[in-house]
Amino acid sequence: MNDLLIQAAIYLGAGVLAVPIAHRLGLGSVLGYLLAGVAIAPLLDWVGSNPENVQHFAEFGVVMMLFLVGLELQPRLLWELRLRLFGLGGLQVVTTMTIVALLCILAGIEWRLSIALGMIFALSSTAIVLQTLGEKGWLRTEGGQSSFSVLLFQDIAVIPMLAFLPFLALPGAEGVAGAVADGHGAGDTPISHLPAWAQGLATLAAVAIIIVGGRYLTRPAFRIIARTGLHELFFAAALLLIIGIAVLMSLVGLSPALGTFLAGVLLAESEYRHELVSDLEPFKGLLLGVFFVTVGANMNFALLSSEATLVIGLTIGLIALKGLILLALAVLFRMKGRARWLFTFALAQSGEFGFVLLAYGTGVHVLPDRVADIAALVVALSMMATPLIMTLFERVVSPRVARRTTERMEDEIEEEAPVIIAGMGRFGQIVHRLLVMDGIKPIVLDNSAEHIDGLRKFGIQVYYGNALRPGLLEAAGIARAKLLVVCTDNRERAVELVHHVKSRYPHVHVIARASSREHVYQLRAAGADSAIREMFGSSLEAATQSLEVLGQPRERAERKAAAFAKHDEESLQQLFEVWDSEIDVFDNEAYIEKARSRVMSLEEIMAEDVGEPSPEDADRD
Repeated sequence: MNDLLIQAAIYLGAGVLAVPIAHRLGLGSVLGYLLAGVAIAPLLDWVGSNPENVQHFAEFGVVMMLFLVGLELQPRLLWELRLRLFGLGGLQVVTTMTIVALLCILAGIEWRLSIALGMIFALSSTAIVLQTLGEKGWLRTEGGQSSFSVLLFQDIAVIPMLAFLPFLALPGAEGVAGAVADGHGAGDTPISHLPAWAQGLATLAAVAIIIVGGRYLTRPAFRIIARTGLHELFFAAALLLIIGIAVLMSLVGLSPALGTFLAGVLLAESEYRHELVSDLEPFKGLLLGVFFVTVGANMNFALLSSEATLVIGLTIGLIALKGLILLALAVLFRMKGRARWLFTFALAQSGEFGFVLLAYGTGVHVLPDRVADIAALVVALSMMATPLIMTLFERVVSPRVARRTTERMEDEIEEEAPVIIAGMGRFGQIVHRLLVMDGIKPIVLDNSAEHIDGLRKFGIQVYYGNALRPGLLEAAGIARAKLLVVCTDNRERAVELVHHVKSRYPHVHVIARASSREHVYQLRAAGADSAIREMFGSSLEAATQSLEVLGQPRERAERKAAAFAKHDEESLQQLFEVWDSEIDVFDNEAYIEKARSRVMSLEEIMAEDVGEPSPEDADRD
């Protein structure tokens, strides 16, 4: 018992310490867990812990991940992404797998092993790429959506890969039949001694049970459990579902991941989908974190030091090869500009599912230990190189592509207007529509070529370019404009643009979109005449409707909301006076004290029944 607690403390402590550091460095949680495993490897040896034993348990997180992937595969989403998902994603996986396998065969590697390596290296890192695209605001661009579609297809492709790997077992390998059951050569399955026809029937029966149960039995069962109101019981039922399916699939010699994925797909349209995701996501994340820690602890860095040239060369070669394949596919699917290069750079690495296939392939005797160790190092190093690759795209490639496009389109701005809108997302579109309806046609600037192409299909004239470029603003008539509305969702760019305009054209009134209170302060410090929080108005309306639903008259709820808005605007001004850009607000004692006093004054105002007529007035009415 003490040994178990010590090991748990080591693994959890390593993750808790390493992941925040990795996030701060822009490396992502997966690399944080891997580096944590590398760091604690000597400590595990000292306490006598074998990471492989823990890894077998943590691989249940992979099973759970594939269940959650299945839950996300709603038919509507698949239909919307059908071209990119199956066309672009399918071509990327098949092409990369084929080329890698052929190169391995040409290098003298056995063909079964070559195919296995092709499958492993065809995948990219879903966790790192989606996190990076989300943080940079690139996920909704054409390049981001194409990358998401390919990653989604890769996640789906892991299922047939896991099912196919055992059939690539090297000649003379033992225990393959049992290994198919759990991926680690656990021995015979209960049906392995039956005739082949009986084994086939048992396998079909297991799949049929999952399909029928997922379609007709799971929803009524969850409905009954939900009526109890016991959240922990719902969570226990979700775990039971996954574990039960994993056990059933293991009994008939199939991959547990295949069964749980299928169950997830069947529940994708269920009304309990969101509840299942919210309940299982933390548990899945914890187990996957432990899994990646064990992968890092098992990595053979002695091999890296002795074969550094080989491993680093293979890593660079893999990134270059995948980059060329991705670029060719981007051209084939007519991606242009930054979308083409974002797609190319984002997916050039290998991914976390590569570790899953490596562990599984080793268990079913497809991959020799030395080959698996080298492949694991290549996967890990390519993932570690992802922040550098994306920095290269952002700082070198993207500006050059944008510069060429901007120079070409700036020449096309031949009109002027009293209003210039910078940024044509959802926020900017509403501003634009209202102005147009009032007979004012503003000049609109945006730096997303893909977004502009879509808007132009609706007849909206938008000019591509970086509003911070003096030439573009001058061509748009900033010197004679009355109003600039900054609608970009990039916080830093918005502040920089406001400062640029107010320092050179102080007569221009600037209204800026803000993402938070602190962003309001930054914009006002830069000179903005007005900073509008993007979520404030809609949130206030939601609160107003909430009061109305709870029984208050609409007029009274609106008076409350108006009083709240007035008080909040006054608070913003007073807090701005004590705000210091050099000090974190949580360390600014003057700011905290002022915020507390404003909260107390708001409570007093709300307790006064703002604007409510007195009893005497009511009687007179």
